Amino acid sequence: MTAEATVPARLPLRVCTGYALGSLVTGAFGTVPGLLLLPYLTDTLAVPAFAAGLLVLLPKAWDVVFNPIAGRISDRTTTRLGARRPYLIFGGAGLAIFFAVMFAGPDTGSVAFDAAFVAVAFLLCATAFAFFQVPYNAMPAEITSGVNERTRLTAWRIAVLAVAILVSGAGAPGVRDAFGGIAGYRAMGIAVGVLILVGTIGVFVGTARAPVAAVKPSVTSWREVLEAIRQCRPFRLLLGCYVVQGVAIGTLLAGVEYVARVALGDKSLQSLMFAAFVGPAILVMPVLQWAGARWGKRAGYVVSTLVFAVAVASLVAARGVPVWVVIAGSALAGVGYAGITVFPLAMLADVISDEEVRTGQVRAGLFAGVWTAGETLGLALGPGLYGLILAIGGYISTSADQDVTQPASAVAAVVIGAGLIPAVFALGALPLLRKAQWVEA
Repeated sequence: MTAEATVPARLPLRVCTGYALGSLVTGAFGTVPGLLLLPYLTDTLAVPAFAAGLLVLLPKAWDVVFNPIAGRISDRTTTRLGARRPYLIFGGAGLAIFFAVMFAGPDTGSVAFDAAFVAVAFLLCATAFAFFQVPYNAMPAEITSGVNERTRLTAWRIAVLAVAILVSGAGAPGVRDAFGGIAGYRAMGIAVGVLILVGTIGVFVGTARAPVAAVKPSVTSWREVLEAIRQCRPFRLLLGCYVVQGVAIGTLLAGVEYVARVALGDKSLQSLMFAAFVGPAILVMPVLQWAGARWGKRAGYVVSTLVFAVAVASLVAARGVPVWVVIAGSALAGVGYAGITVFPLAMLADVISDEEVRTGQVRAGLFAGVWTAGETLGLALGPGLYGLILAIGGYISTSADQDVTQPASAVAAVVIGAGLIPAVFALGALPLLRKAQWVEA
């Protein structure tokens, strides 16, 4: 990345597409563990539902502390490759390796040992991902100073993210099912690891000639970090919205396979539900970009939240309606999901830019690190919460290739956890967003 005093008003197409390729990494890692890690633990390794939820949550809790550190490190890094790009290549490559390892456990027959192996591998994944995603989230504020260009850059990113989520979310279960059992999870881990590596190389090469604004001094101590966050109320409110809705998305992702297998009685419907969820997100990206410029990002965010909440709430009735109704509800939820993803990310770049102008200091890595920590926490709390709901409902965990009939209470927990809970959390962000009238550059 080459430093320039003046950043072009219109970003070259190669920069937009190059930056967007990083979403292959964030999409795959943000989707597959949330979608398959909990079922892997409960229905292949026979880990009790509540314990499985904790195993998904606790390794990610480390990131809440570590992500801001990664942000500060990248803020203060100076190399011939730029401040952010070295972390993209090393963090992404490490993530690809550790992801494959996470689903390649030794299968000792000991539930405790096998579960601990997964937890340690997941912790290593989360650490590597922090070094990738934090610099990646920081880059838009430095690549362009134009508010609409940041929305355009984010729209490109989210479009590729939607493709990555579709490919990994629908493809990973397909690879697993093609091989079956433990072998299926191992093959899936390798396949997703390759996808992550492709995205890592793509964004590293694609942003090699991206412009970057003039370098400013960074914060130097934890006290300054905390003070910077305290002083920026817009950032705190926007982060609060994103964390709360991250719980909604994490809970929904964790429940997709359970809805297909337990509520609908057909595990193969998982890929169809996921494709229906993600497909519309790809199609509506140009509309979201236009709507944000026409009516404002905050208004678009509110409408998207309402659409998402209403659509996911319909999953509560999944067991008593035709399958096509469930698929249609998934598609409508995908439209809302696209909005609650693209608008806050575009607004984040505006907040970072405003703070850097106000303070004369680098804020991109700092805020991106805290943001990523919050996002990680929200997405991790989702599966943890879903595991708790399954445990309350009396869900029966099994080892690979065993079939059991779940009690009615467990079936109810499956649909409530995947439908009602995500809707409640999505709407829970609106009081914070109502105060966010400042983010309208």
